[in-house]
Parts: sequence; C-alpha cells; structure tokens
Amino acid sequence: MSTSPSARPARSTGRRGPRRGGRVRTGLVAGLAAGVVFGGGLLAPPAAAAPAAAAAPAPEAGFNYAEALQKSMFFYEAQRSGDLPDGNRVSWRGDSALDDGSDVGLDLTGGWYDAGDHVKFGFPMAFTTTLLAWGGLAAEDGYEQSGQLAHLKDNLRWVNDYFIRAHPEPDVLYAQVGDGDADHRWWGPAEVMPMERPAHRVHPGCPGSDVAGETAAAMASSSLLFADDDPAYAATLVRHAEQLYDFADTHRGVYSDCVPAGNFYRSWSGYQDELVWGAYWLYKATGDASYLAKAESEYDKLSTEPQTDTRSYRWTLAWDDKSYGAYALLAMETGDERYVQDANRWLDFWTTGVNGQRVPYSPGGQAVLDSWGSLRYAANTAFVALVYGDWLAASDPDRAERYRAFGEGQIDYALGDNPRGSSYVVGFGTDPPRNPHHRTAHGSWTDRITAPETNRHVLYGALVGGPSGPDDQYTDSRQDYVANEVATDYNAGLSGALAALVERHGGSPLPDFPQPEEPDGPEMYVEASLNAQGAGFTEVKATVRNRSGFPARMLDQGAFRYWFTLDEGVDPADLTLFSGYSECPSPLRGPFQAEGDLYYVELDCTGKEIFPGGQSQHRAEVQFRITGGTGWDPTDDWSYQGLTDQPTPAGNIPLYDAGQQVWGEEPGPGA
Repeated sequence: MSTSPSARPARSTGRRGPRRGGRVRTGLVAGLAAGVVFGGGLLAPPAAAAPAAAAAPAPEAGFNYAEALQKSMFFYEAQRSGDLPDGNRVSWRGDSALDDGSDVGLDLTGGWYDAGDHVKFGFPMAFTTTLLAWGGLAAEDGYEQSGQLAHLKDNLRWVNDYFIRAHPEPDVLYAQVGDGDADHRWWGPAEVMPMERPAHRVHPGCPGSDVAGETAAAMASSSLLFADDDPAYAATLVRHAEQLYDFADTHRGVYSDCVPAGNFYRSWSGYQDELVWGAYWLYKATGDASYLAKAESEYDKLSTEPQTDTRSYRWTLAWDDKSYGAYALLAMETGDERYVQDANRWLDFWTTGVNGQRVPYSPGGQAVLDSWGSLRYAANTAFVALVYGDWLAASDPDRAERYRAFGEGQIDYALGDNPRGSSYVVGFGTDPPRNPHHRTAHGSWTDRITAPETNRHVLYGALVGGPSGPDDQYTDSRQDYVANEVATDYNAGLSGALAALVERHGGSPLPDFPQPEEPDGPEMYVEASLNAQGAGFTEVKATVRNRSGFPARMLDQGAFRYWFTLDEGVDPADLTLFSGYSECPSPLRGPFQAEGDLYYVELDCTGKEIFPGGQSQHRAEVQFRITGGTGWDPTDDWSYQGLTDQPTPAGNIPLYDAGQQVWGEEPGPGA
C-alpha cells in the first residue's frame, strides 16, 4: 500500500481506512436460551417492537453473488504469506517470507500481505478477520449455499494461526512484520523479496490497546465459527483473545505511537472503539456477561460529533474505527434505544441524510465517503445495512427496507450496475479491472511498475478502490493506487454482503474455478548471441534470465551447457576455454565428453542470486570463448545453431536449476 492522504484527526482515514443471519455457533449458552444471535436470527428486537411484517418476495438477482463471493475467497488465498499449503489454489503464488520473525527468534510466518505490497500490518489484518467472521456468522447460510463456508473457515484459520504465533506471551503481540518504506521502494513478487523484514511488537512498555483489542475481537469472533467442528481450536482462540483484551485494557496506549505503521495505518481514532468492539466479541464467544457490561460502559466514551453529545455518525466502519459496527451490534444485542438511535442516525446519514447532510452520491448512485478506497467504505456500510436492516424490519419496516435497498444497491454498483457498465471486482462481470495496483499479480521482473504493460495474473475477486470522487469516473491504471489498489480490508464487508445477497437471491459458484494459469512465455532461459568468431574459435555472450512468475522463484543454483561436436583433426587436449566477462562466481568447467565426438562446457552460476527483482537482478551474463585451433568448425555444433550477432533465446543451450533442466534441449543420441 502507499502512504495515506492527509488525515482528519480522531477519525478513520487513509488507505483502508452484516445482512440475513444464519444460526450462531457461540459459547453463549444463556444468550442462546434467551434468543440472542446475529443479523436476522435470534436477536432481541428493539424495545416495544412491532410485529414482524410479512416477508416480501425476494427480487430477482442482477448478479451471480455466489460467483462473486467465490472469487472474493480466492483473493484472500492470493494474499497469503508463508509456507503455502499443499492445496494452494492460486497457481501463481508460492512460498514467501519464510524467515519472518527470525530477527526476534520467533516463527512469524503466515498471515496476509496487506494490499498490493508485502508488509504484514496487524491492525487492518485483524479488523479484516473480525469483519469476515461477522459475515460468516450473520450470513452463514449464504456461505453454505454458495459452497464457500469451508473456504471462509480455511482463510480464517490461516490468519488466526498467524495471530497465535504473533502472541507468544500474554502481554506481547507482534503487530507488524516488514518495513513499509523499504517495501514501497521495490516493485516485485512476494516470493523473492530482497529487503529485510523487521518484526515490531506491542508490550507493556509500548502499549497498543487498539491492535491488541482488535486482534482479540478477531480471534473471539472467529472462534464462534469453529466452535462446533473444532472446539479445541475455538478454545485456543478464546484463550488468546482474553489475554489480549486484558493486555489492551490494562496497558492503554495507541500502537502507532511506537510501532512504525504511522505513515500507513496510524490509529487515528484511538483505541476506545476497539475496547468496545473487543469486549462485545468476547461476550459472544464466552457467554460471560461481564464482557457485555464492559462493552456498554466503554461505549459511553466513544467519540461524538464536534461540540455535541451526539455520537459520531459522519464516517463509517473501517479498519481504524469500529464505533459504527458497535452501534449496530449493541442495538441488535440489547434492543436499547440509545444504540438503535445511534445506528439509525449513522445509516440515515448514508441514505436519506441527517439535518440536511448526507454522504455525497455520484450521479450513478455510488455513496462516496472518501477519495481513497471509496468502494471499500460503501461495501462495509452496505454489509451492516443489510444485516441491521433485517433485524430492524420487525420494528421499523420502512427504514429497514431503505437500509437493505441501500446495501444491495452499493454492492450492485461495485459489481457493474453503474454508468460505466463495468465491474470493479477483478475477474468478475463485465469489463473488470485488469491492472490492479498489486506487485505479485503484476509480475514484473525488472522492478518497474510499468513493465510488463498488462498484469500477468488475474487477481480474482479483489475489489479495487474505485472512483476517487462522486463522479463515476475511473481508469484501470496500475499507477493509480488511490483508485486501483486492492487490500484485504476492501473485501471484508463485501464478502459478508455478498453472502447475505446469496441468501436473498441465490446464485451458483463456478464449477470449474479456479483454472491454473499457464506461463506467458519461458520463465527461465538462456539468451545468447555471437560475440566474435574467427579461425579456430567461437565466442558467445550468454545471459541467464529469470522472468519466473508462475510462481516467481529464486535461481541461485543455475548452470547452462554449451554443446559442440569435436571436429576431425582437433585434439581434445588442445581445447581451451576462456571467459573475459562473467557475472557468475564459479569458473567455467570442461570440456566434458558426453559420447563419441559430442562434448559440452558448463558455465556454473551457483551462488549468484538471479531472481525477478530488478533490471540487474533478473539476469546474469557470461561471455566465453572456446578455442579449438586448426580444424575448428562450429557450423554443425548443437548449441551454435540459430546464434547470430543479435541476442535471442537459445533453445539449444539448456539451463539447469540445481541439476534439474528448466530450459532448452540437449542433443539427442548421435547428435
């Protein structure tokens, strides 16, 4: 990700900034008995609730929401860091960042890369996890109907396993791995990152109530989805969540005051919202009413509109500020009128307006809160509007229908119901983005954002930032990180909203998704030309190139062979091999006799790291001369065929990686 724009104090800003309810898996036995659940399930109605209105027929779906959800789950797999599982579905992703945590003596591998970059920012990662889990709880039936519940749980397990590793002691949490500035100076795939990746922690001397409270919420909310099929894992998550929340509450402070995330994910809103949010999710996970009491007592300290005692309503749920989600959750949990009023006021601001003010709308109907990642804000709000609207229908059906219509309309806008008639989700719908601002999906081997011209990989399911103003204008440009970057938090609310819309409209996932991507050309090869030739010698300039991207990988045990035929009258003892220039550390070797008159020389690049990470880094050049004396004639030599004075891929000069042939052809028997 790139540096945030100037921020408003005490409000979520910068880059990254639930609908029908399925059954809830919760440790809250008393709550279940009382009929408490998320979304459209067993939640207590508002005070003096009116009888539920008859359900209207579900309108016809404009999009295949199940396919969009399927691809959104794929996007999270594409963001994985670490040692990828055997069932990795993203054919162009490989293991990466396997040394994370080594600087502090820990295994901090795993988790998600934040966005189009490769830093693991724990704060937005934890928020994304919580919102994904909420979506799984509120619209579990939608996940099941679309065949994505197992993928959701797999993604949640992946990220929670990382949180477990990042929480080695009760009062210690590793909140970031990687250096944002160093990361942003390099444009290449995750598998071959060259920079150092320092680990940064919060602890009593460097408190982080926001990141610790959010990580507690992430683990607690996720535990609810694992409670039935893996109760031991769910219990582990709850144990970590309770320790983290106690740390957040006891040692209060803002994590970005001492963890270097400030240029990217500064905690603008402070930590009060995470104390409410985390306590609520621990209440749901444990059934301990003291956590609900804690959430309600901390709620009273949430921010208000300037010079008023009115709870803030002119922003929305995002990675920094969870107040708005807390309004809805506590309203649905308790039915208390103060929470209902706060939730209604916030969603009114996004729909009909409050006191003559409303979030700006584009002519095409997009609600545009901020220039950076505008679709992310709309999708997060849409998710809560769908879930809360379902619950509110019993007491305020007109307002509920307005919220639900808003939620569906914003998601449809992102999927293609807009003046451009184009999708904003990569690989979905009509004319979707092809060049999101994403290093690994781009697949550059020269550390250049402009080359190749088109991304080599399809980052299926990723929601781009979208129009930067309320004007429906957008250009699919990789260089425009405001409008065209993607991030894990961008898809968090979108995923839950899509699952809710599957419940309402149905839909079907693609039966053959995903298909493995095929390489777009040779990934590792030898390019060669004739440097010079004369009576008795041949001089070749050969360059090993590594343009790998399916997935990208290091070549540090490379070698290639130049094959030739010993001409009549040439004594093998008279052959000489000389290199006037070599970027490989090992000496030339040979000649070696293969059989009869067939010989080869080997040029070994072992120890030279050749990787798709820059103009110089992706290549290694060797110039060599073979001298045979009188009678030397290269015209029938295997590796000489096709060589000219212009560099070209040399298919008869085979390349090997750790002894395994990866390019070219060796001569057959009798060549």
